[in-house]
Order: sequence, then C-alpha cells, then structure tokens
Amino acid sequence: MSKVTFFSGEQLPLEMHKVRIIQKLNFLPIEQRRHAMIEAGFNTFLLQNADVFLDMLTDSGVNAMSDRQQAAMLIADDAYAGSATFSRLASKLTEIFGTEYFLPAHQGRAAEHILAQAFVKPGQIVPMNYHFTTSKAHVTAKDAEVVELIRPAGLKVTSDEHFKGNFDVDALRALIAERGADALSYVRIEAGTNLIGGQPLSLANIREATAVCREHGIMSVLDASLLADNLYFIKTREEGCREMSIAEITRAIADCFDVIYFSARKLGFGRGGGICVQDRGLYEQMRGLIPMYEGFLTYGGMSVREMEAITVGLDETMDEDMINQGRQFIAHMVSELDARGIPVITPAGGLGAHLDAMRFLDHLPQEQYPAGALASALYIASGVRGMERGTLSEQREPDGTEPMADMELVRLALPRRVFSL
Repeated sequence: MSKVTFFSGEQLPLEMHKVRIIQKLNFLPIEQRRHAMIEAGFNTFLLQNADVFLDMLTDSGVNAMSDRQQAAMLIADDAYAGSATFSRLASKLTEIFGTEYFLPAHQGRAAEHILAQAFVKPGQIVPMNYHFTTSKAHVTAKDAEVVELIRPAGLKVTSDEHFKGNFDVDALRALIAERGADALSYVRIEAGTNLIGGQPLSLANIREATAVCREHGIMSVLDASLLADNLYFIKTREEGCREMSIAEITRAIADCFDVIYFSARKLGFGRGGGICVQDRGLYEQMRGLIPMYEGFLTYGGMSVREMEAITVGLDETMDEDMINQGRQFIAHMVSELDARGIPVITPAGGLGAHLDAMRFLDHLPQEQYPAGALASALYIASGVRGMERGTLSEQREPDGTEPMADMELVRLALPRRVFSL
C-alpha cells in the first residue's frame, strides 16, 4: 500500500498517478440546488449533472481511464466478425481467470439476463450471499425466487468483522437438504456486496461455499463486478493471502467457479461486460442468446474502443498500486465521518462511504424512506449527489406492497481515479 505519513503521525493515501486532464465543476447557490431537487421530485437520479458539484451517485461507468487505455482505443478493430479487438479481450480474460470461453455483453445486467434466460426455471430458487437490484429482478422475472444466505454479521451496521459479505454455508447446506439440489438454478456469489456497503467475502469462504456446490452438482456463479475491491481486502485482511499477488488471488477465486460474469463499468474501468466459462457445454447453452439479445459474438453490444480500454483496464486491475488507492480513500473518508459522529457503515468496504440513514434520521420511520430523504437533503446542503440504497431500491411485491430493506443507506460512491483528497 502507498501512504504518506505527516509529522503529526497522520497517514493519508498516496495517489500513484498524476492528473493531466481536468473537468470543470459547477457549484450552484443553495436556493438553486433546492429548486433543482424539487424539480427532480427528490430523486437524485433525475438531477441534471450540470447542477451537481461532486457526483458520488455511482462508481459504474464514471471511472477515469488511464493514458494506456485511451491510447489502446486508437487501435480498435471495427470488423463485425473476426475482430482482433475481441481476440485481445478474450485472451486477457483467459490469462486472468483461466477460463477458455468468453461471451460479450453490453454490461453486467445484460450478463445476468443471459444467465437467467439460460438456467432459471419457474419455481426454482437462486441462493445469494446478497442480491443486487438487477440480479434479483432477472430471477423473479422468471417466476423464481432469490434466497438471501448472508451470515448474520453481514447485516450489522457497525462491526469489526473483516468479511461481512461471507456466504452462510451452513444455511446453504440446510436449504439443499430441505428443497433438494434440483430446486436450485445456481448459487450466485457477489464479490463485494453492493447493497450492504460494498462488504467483501474471504477466499476461504468462497472455497467453502463452492465446495458445497460441487458436492451437490449445483452450478456456482461469481458476480465479479466489484472484484477489484474484494481482491484488495483479501490481500490486506485475510491470513494466508498477504504474500499472494493480486493475480494469484484472482486465479484462486476464479478456479472455484463454473461461471464468472462482470460489469466492466466497474471491473476494467470501461463500459461493457460479459460472461466467462471453462465448460464447453455451459458456453453452448448461452451462446445463442448473445446474438438474440446483445449483438454478434465478437462484440455483444460493446464498442470495440471500449473493449480495447477494458483489456488494458483488466491489466491495471492486477496492479496493486492501481486498485488500492480508492479503497484507502474510502477507509480514510469513513474514518473521518465516524470520528465526527456521522453514522456510517463500518468497517469501510468498497464502492464508497455508506451513511446509515436510520441512525442519522432516527425520527423518521422506515416507511417514510429515510435514505431517500437523507440523499435529497445532502444534495441541497452540499451539492453532492449520492444514491439511496434502501427501501426505495427494493423490488415491490406482486400485490404492490413494499418489503422493508435490511438497511437504509446513502451511498457516497468514489469513482476510481476521479477525486483527490
């Protein structure tokens, strides 16, 4: 890790890059921000970016590209079929994950759609360590059910637990015993649980959970969109992994799974995504769906320029100096907020700092959407746009009723390589 220590003893993250292009920001007067928030219906997604000072809505598709990525975009091969650009990206994924086959898709949720179309049947269940909004929606759209199997520690707002995203393996065994292995479409594991604060899971837990899948002949699926964050946490927090390189940890994780999918809007600092598999049979079950829903098999809805940028971005993800800075900035931000009495999820995870709206606005019942209220108030007060990650983000029941979220969070995302201390 790269940090600088001041005479006071305080340590701050040290950026291992220099800025060569800047973008002008706007900082509207508070009355204009209030008007903009009213016009947006108190929905931060509907704010115009020109009215936002610091955009911390998401880390998806808004990351800064490196000079090497921008240069690579100039050599993109526009061929509809047989593109050298596709070959370079597919070869890089094989090098990193050890998988033989790659199906391109325009982003992560498109990959989830392909998986659901190929493998989910009505009445089946898909266990997850924790759902993401689109991962759940694609399953329920097939009249199947998502079952959350995260360990209880994962839902504690404040904790010293290093791996709050860990899969509850005992609960998985109990579910299989109760419902039978055939009732499970697949087991989905998210490396970095988005909706509960970007919390990671350990390599040991991944191995244990996927071993149960192999024992019962159940397909295991990794959502690797937030893998870069999880790699950093495994290397710095897990015994036995500190001497491993980022590439070695990546391969150890990949070797556990039958299917790996990702959003390159997060993993690879670009815009795109795809599905990686080792088994020819699984590949053939999904292959025909790509031209139907995404595009031809050598671009899958992606721009070839983005594909070149992703190829380089995946290389940069294997560089510890490139992936540790954002995580250190988030940890520093969480520490500073906590020290000032701001309710925040601990320990610091990936993605960004997550404010605990239920403690921050303890006078509001959950039915009044405290996370949405706090996100709106934060923009009016500061010009900073965050994202509600609570009940408003949950999928409604078929009868229109609202399930209450496990947490009411305001996510202040830190796009990679964008902001500085």
